[in-house]
Amino acid sequence: MATPETTRDSLYIDGAWVPHAGGSIEVIDSTTEEVMGSVPEGTVEDVDRAVAAARAAFPAWSALPVEERTALLTKVAEALGARMDDLADLITHEVGMPRMLSQLVQVGLPLNSFASAAQVATDFTWEQTVGNSLIVREPIGVVGCITPWNYPLHQIAAKVAPALAAGCTVVVKPSEVAPLNAFVLAEIMDEVGVPAGVFNLVTGFGPVVGEAIAAHKDVDMVSFTGSTRAGKRVTEVAAGTVKRVALELGGKSANVILPDADLATAVPDGVGKCFLNSGQTCSALTRMLVPRENLAEAEELARTTAETFTPGDPFDGSTRLGPLVSAAQRDRVRMYIDKGIGEGARLLTGGSDTPDGLDRGFFVAPTVFSDVTRDMAIAREEIFGPVLVIIPYDTEDEAVEIANDTDYGLAGGVWSGDPEHAKAVARRLRTGQVEVNGGSFNPGAPFGGYKQSGNGREFGSFGLEEFLEVKAMQL
Repeated sequence: MATPETTRDSLYIDGAWVPHAGGSIEVIDSTTEEVMGSVPEGTVEDVDRAVAAARAAFPAWSALPVEERTALLTKVAEALGARMDDLADLITHEVGMPRMLSQLVQVGLPLNSFASAAQVATDFTWEQTVGNSLIVREPIGVVGCITPWNYPLHQIAAKVAPALAAGCTVVVKPSEVAPLNAFVLAEIMDEVGVPAGVFNLVTGFGPVVGEAIAAHKDVDMVSFTGSTRAGKRVTEVAAGTVKRVALELGGKSANVILPDADLATAVPDGVGKCFLNSGQTCSALTRMLVPRENLAEAEELARTTAETFTPGDPFDGSTRLGPLVSAAQRDRVRMYIDKGIGEGARLLTGGSDTPDGLDRGFFVAPTVFSDVTRDMAIAREEIFGPVLVIIPYDTEDEAVEIANDTDYGLAGGVWSGDPEHAKAVARRLRTGQVEVNGGSFNPGAPFGGYKQSGNGREFGSFGLEEFLEVKAMQL
């Protein structure tokens, strides 16, 4: 599909499109490498205006009955559904996910976030009595939402929907790599009648706009999704005002395949969980742990499965692996592949060469390594590309030890022929989510990590609670 051209020269602040006379940021189509549009390069002054608008709107919005707030969220979900095809096309151009998956994931999940946040807020227990105290939950205030490029609209919705449901007002800074979809959401907010100042959009670079949001004295909370490095910086900047910080950061998740598992099912499933969105998924199961006696069989299954992930144009229905999001990301992933070879890992398939026939676009071949040891960089660092590492183990205790031997703790997987045994091992993993025998992603379950994968949780009632303060009235 030809690259569309979308130029956005205004920011959405205080219920209006505010012309921006400053610089602009080009947005690149990940498949064609062509410029597909531009967005304003926001400034500290833009952040100040947006925060002031959010602060002014907070008293009325937070006092609005919950049913009125949730009614607007439901309208946002319906409007997203009406624009699903256009949004799926747009995000596929921005990020490179195959078009069919973009519709299901990149648009379907945000739609669900707004609809489910409305339901969660409706069912939520806002007040309770404990002894002689009335415990009330109140919105925290103005929330800065700083989001990444890999699931751009999804990550915005995961923050904005529960924040608005809680009664907070927001200032959103999407990633400058894939920001165009955020403008569609701003249009929808305007169309459905979300009051002025409740939702504000400021695009720009992290060191300018992101840091201004994190440092701002009138921002009560920052919710950030991105790299662990950037999350640490957000925490440092936010510490000056002792505001609440919720972080959803990196991962290097282990998929533990136990000796009694069905390898023919577990291994292909694990490859798919690693390669989703071309591996650009924080919760991707990038470390496959297999019994040493089953290593050869697992290697062959992983290799043959990986080779079915044909890279190509994400608008082609036969494509299973789109491009990476940018030249910088492609080059970073290729660097890690070369590093793995240099460290002595055995390359089963793929590699750092450009896939055949794909000279344009930020493509990386689906890659699988084996004979990986836990000290190698490819086993310890988040690659964020279609690269799977297979690590053999000798005992179950060793498998758990290897799985937990990481700075991260976002996700994981366990496979066993005995579901109860699989759950017992899952309890031993120090991670926020664990798939048991391929259990599917649940957008209503809490999502977040242990250790350097962050703090706080998104989705469901847990996600709503992140944006609430707790007050005790002694009666």
